[in-house]
Amino acid sequence: MKAKELMELLFHWCDDNGEKDYSNTCDTVKNGDPDREIRKVAVTMTATADLIRKAQEWGADLLIVHEPTFYSHMDQHLENDPVTKAKEELLAKTGMVIWRYHDHPHNKKMDMIGEGTVKMLGFQGTWINRLWAVNRFILDEPLTPREIMERFRRNGGEHVRICGTVDEPCKNISLCLGTPRGVFEELQDPEVDVVLVGESCEWALGEYARDAAALGFKKALMIIGHNPSEKGGMILLSEMLSNEIPSLEIKYFDCGEVYHTL
Repeated sequence: MKAKELMELLFHWCDDNGEKDYSNTCDTVKNGDPDREIRKVAVTMTATADLIRKAQEWGADLLIVHEPTFYSHMDQHLENDPVTKAKEELLAKTGMVIWRYHDHPHNKKMDMIGEGTVKMLGFQGTWINRLWAVNRFILDEPLTPREIMERFRRNGGEHVRICGTVDEPCKNISLCLGTPRGVFEELQDPEVDVVLVGESCEWALGEYARDAAALGFKKALMIIGHNPSEKGGMILLSEMLSNEIPSLEIKYFDCGEVYHTL
């Protein structure tokens, strides 16, 4: 199987009704030859320099990523930038194909990234479709924001922070994973108890949630970190690939968090 044949299959998995416009998608090849024959497929959130080295050592022919490799949404390479140049040289040495898988999984009727995060956290309840990369989940049994935070921590989210309510049992969760639009509107909605977000504006959303709790509203904003908030979707992808295409060797690589703890 060629790299491009596998990616076309993955795109088909997510195109529920064939009505989405992907003429300007970021889901394109970022490095290597799309016609390369593949045997080993690595899956991750972000192709960091360290992760590229690990995937190469494992022998990956194809690395499927969710986020940009070159620091902008469409992966435009920065000109006259030494970091960009060094990463280009690193990738050229590997010969590995890197392909982004972002728009298609978010466009799936049940957002694949959110679906994977819900599975990773062990949530049981009802899924509600909303907007691009913004969905809701009603828990069968309430959890406090602190309990949800602990579930992220058990799955590698070491820098989760909570603004607002911490120990109030909640059922109505808004999944704003990564950094989508519409987070403030979700936080304002009286039907939402907790907003889970990868990144946010502290002086706006954080202070809103803090004041809401102090003024008697059951409201929390949980800032997870971008990669930990969405990686469940890529773990799910690796599981699906292993089940559906046993002829390929599939491995999920955790790229870690961007922060260090002092």
